[in-house]
Amino acid sequence: MFGDKEKQLVYIGSDHAGFKMKEQLHKHLQEAGFDATDLGTFTEDSCDYPDIAREVSEKVKEHEGSLGILMCGTGIGMSMAANKMRGIRAAMVTDENMAEMSRKHNNANVLCMGARISTPEMIVKMTDKFLATTFDSEERHARRVQKIDEL
Repeated sequence: MFGDKEKQLVYIGSDHAGFKMKEQLHKHLQEAGFDATDLGTFTEDSCDYPDIAREVSEKVKEHEGSLGILMCGTGIGMSMAANKMRGIRAAMVTDENMAEMSRKHNNANVLCMGARISTPEMIVKMTDKFLATTFDSEERHARRVQKIDEL
């Protein structure tokens, strides 16, 4: 997908606030040729976003080269929870430029978005940009990402 010969492995999850958008995005990813695995939640019943953030983050860490996508109402809670996990660089984004730069300069491996603050069209665009962008491994970016990982 997006020029790759193999299907990109993507793990996706949301809390109840992001459930409907996650369902739409999961379908979009599958149609676009990604190997997208939905890790929940599977209903609109209230649930705790840190549990879903942990599930997605653990899978991203377990499968080298995979990426994660998390959604809650604002994206803030998911990003805070995911960033507690060593080896996860979760970026909460609100536009395509942020999605691109989170990958290009920060080598983010988890994308966090707010289902209540972004339109469905914008969420798809941010996701597509995130997944299409590769890390610019220029020395200064690599050095900074290494310092993040060492914190």
